[in-house]
Amino acid sequence: MRRRTLIATALTAAAALSLTACGGDENKPAAVVSGGTTAKPIVTLDKPLEKPDLELTDTNGEKYDLLEKTKGHPTLIYFGYTNCPDVCPMTMGNIAVAVKQLPAAQQKDLRVVFITSDPERDTPDALKKWLAGINKDFVGLSGKFETIQTGARSVNIGIEKPVKKKNGDVVSTHGAQVLLSSPKDDKIHWMGMQDATADNYTTALPKIVKGQNP
Repeated sequence: MRRRTLIATALTAAAALSLTACGGDENKPAAVVSGGTTAKPIVTLDKPLEKPDLELTDTNGEKYDLLEKTKGHPTLIYFGYTNCPDVCPMTMGNIAVAVKQLPAAQQKDLRVVFITSDPERDTPDALKKWLAGINKDFVGLSGKFETIQTGARSVNIGIEKPVKKKNGDVVSTHGAQVLLSSPKDDKIHWMGMQDATADNYTTALPKIVKGQNP
């Protein structure tokens, strides 16, 4: 039991430390990840996490209480930003492909929530336009950066305030993990790592939407 607890703690710590720096630099990769990796693209946490208690603004300019709106629904949560050149659109695109493979009723029940790590540029309108090209049913949320950062840290996702470089590029550093919660207890039981593919999510989601381990 002690060994299992240590493994779960190590995975959670690795997720918290694994940050993706997204921004333009022609001499370096657009995304650099540090902090370790795990052998499985989607991991099961030994100790489930509570979903972040966040009240933000959705793409219609309406208040969105994350806990209230996702209660009783299988939920995927990802922190990123629309100007991300690679990791964010790839991750959300992979999820979108997998969601389309679910039966219509399960698609309707599922909540996929994209929370911006760059709220200064990601207005509700900007989020709506970006998500429309991925899946119009996905939820986009924006708000005060400090509020979002606190919520992300509560689930061991690191987010740093976007930084503008001398050449004008904006670099936003954020955790690249997808949080997946069960409809049975509304807790986060699984974490999709950065290398999770559309096939990985396609295989895992039919079980996750039922609250089962993938």
